[in-house]
Amino acid sequence: MTTQPTDPRTMAAALLAAARDRTPIRPFSKQNPFLSTAVGYATQDLVVGDKRVVGIKLGMTSKVKRDALGIREPVYGRITEDMLVPPGQPITVAELIHPRAEPELALVVGRPIPPGADVAAVLAAIDAVYPAIEVADSRYSEPFRLVDSVADNAGAARVVLGDQPRKPGDLVDLHVLGCVFSHPDGFETAAGGAAMGHPAAALAWLAGALAARDDRIEPGTVVLTGGLTAAVPLPVGERLTAEFDGLGTVEVRGG
Repeated sequence: MTTQPTDPRTMAAALLAAARDRTPIRPFSKQNPFLSTAVGYATQDLVVGDKRVVGIKLGMTSKVKRDALGIREPVYGRITEDMLVPPGQPITVAELIHPRAEPELALVVGRPIPPGADVAAVLAAIDAVYPAIEVADSRYSEPFRLVDSVADNAGAARVVLGDQPRKPGDLVDLHVLGCVFSHPDGFETAAGGAAMGHPAAALAWLAGALAARDDRIEPGTVVLTGGLTAAVPLPVGERLTAEFDGLGTVEVRGG
C-alpha cells in the first residue's frame, strides 16, 4: 500500500494534483489520524498559493452536518478570484470532481471585527448582504475529518453571487431570512439561522478563528457564511436556483 505524505508541502502537492487531474485521493487522516489543524491550515495556505484572494468561505456551520461527519467545529477556506462565476455563466462540471451546490448568505465586511464581537457588533460592520450559491468540490474519495477539510481549502471551488445586494438594515433579521432552494429532485427551505444560529454569529466565530492565527477579516472581504440546506449534485444541463426573502434569486447551471 502506498504511504501518503502528511506534511504541508507534500499534502498540498497531492491536493493540487487531485484537482488538476480530477482524480480524488484518500483523506490524509486515514494515514495519520493525529494530524493537527495547524498542519491543515499550513497546507491550505500552500494550496491557495499566490492566487488573488477575494473572500473567505465558512464550512460545517451546521451542527447537523458536523455531527454527520464527526467534525467538531466549523472550518474556513479562501475564495480566490478564479472561483467567482458571473451570474448566468454556466459552471463547467467537467473541471470538477463531484461538485455539490448549496445556497448561502454572503456578507461583505466593511469594518474590522474584533474577536469576541457579538451579533449586533458584527451586523454594524457589514456593508452588504448578497444571495449566493456555492459549488463545493471535495478532493477526497471517501469521508474525511476536520484536518482533511481544512487542508482542502474547505472544498472551495466555485461561487455565484446574486446581483441584488442589500444592507442588513433593509432586510428582516438575517437569522429568519428565508430561502427556497430548487434543484432537479425538488426543493428545500431554510433560514439564515441554519448557519450557527445567525450568519453574524458565524462571522464572529471566523473573526476569532483568524485572530488565533494572527490574521483578520480585511475590509471589503466577501464571506460565505455556510450552507443553509443540504448540498446537492450539480448535473450538466440542469439549473439550480435559490430565492431569498428581500434579496431575489440566484442560480447556477451545470455546463
